[in-house]
Amino acid sequence: MPIHQATRKLIEEFNARPTRRASSLIMTVFGDSFAPRGGSVWLGSLIRALGEFGISERLVRTSVFRLSRDGWLESQSVGRRSYYGLTVDGALRFHQATQRIYGEPRQRWRGEWCIVLLAGLAPAARDALRKDMIWLGFGSIGAGLMVHPEPDRAELDDAIARHGGTEAVVVLGAKSGSVRHDHMLRGLAAKSWNLADIDARYAAFIARFRPVCAALRRAHRLEPLEAFLVRSLAIQEYRRILLRDPQLPPPLLPADWHGLAAYRLCRELYLVVYADADRYLDQHIETAAGPLPSPAREFYDRFGGLRRNKS
Repeated sequence: MPIHQATRKLIEEFNARPTRRASSLIMTVFGDSFAPRGGSVWLGSLIRALGEFGISERLVRTSVFRLSRDGWLESQSVGRRSYYGLTVDGALRFHQATQRIYGEPRQRWRGEWCIVLLAGLAPAARDALRKDMIWLGFGSIGAGLMVHPEPDRAELDDAIARHGGTEAVVVLGAKSGSVRHDHMLRGLAAKSWNLADIDARYAAFIARFRPVCAALRRAHRLEPLEAFLVRSLAIQEYRRILLRDPQLPPPLLPADWHGLAAYRLCRELYLVVYADADRYLDQHIETAAGPLPSPAREFYDRFGGLRRNKS
């Protein structure tokens, strides 16, 4: 299948879904393409870019309004034009997500656990913190009891502080006693996290994007628009799965886990298309100061290093 046909098929599949969410794709494009290049763009540019996915101007405007209302985006008017960028909270969430989306899945584990007791919080604060901890990858093993193998402690401490739990939440450390208990730990993980559903989503990602990767290998030339579409849809799909994934170490995962294969496929796609996709952004996306600035240095750390692959 030629790459242009593979790209069209991705667009058709995206638009055929009854739960297609313009807001989710907008956030993917902001995080993947705009955030490392200044973070603020003209609404007209965003409408044009999203139109390439089959999303109407009206839906883009409605979605941007909702994202602004929910604290993800903020606007600035210059003359008759509106420019949108991430809020401070939105940028923080994207920074946290970026480390997970573009980083290699964990391969080593020292057998250590973080156990968090939420019973000291008021019910409303406890529920809010619990949601944030689930987003950070924690699982629940009982009422008010959350666990994770070696979480990011800075992110956990920030979440606890945001919900007023610094003096009320108890954080404990523990260590697995023996590798003989691996089967028991896998059982605990299966009960605490919905690993079967996540694994099925990874397998579906591989089935959807493997033909695209094969078409890219055969392509002699890639149009900037096609590269932008493939890059955005690959990250859209991978992001939606990965942010459900608690990022558990191999000893806690099923033996046939698809997460690592999905990461490697997404990485291969990204390495092929990212530079051509950036050319699309150079040509069609505007900021209040003109064209998008060059990507920040950190951009080239994605997927283990992009700079050496840039043509």
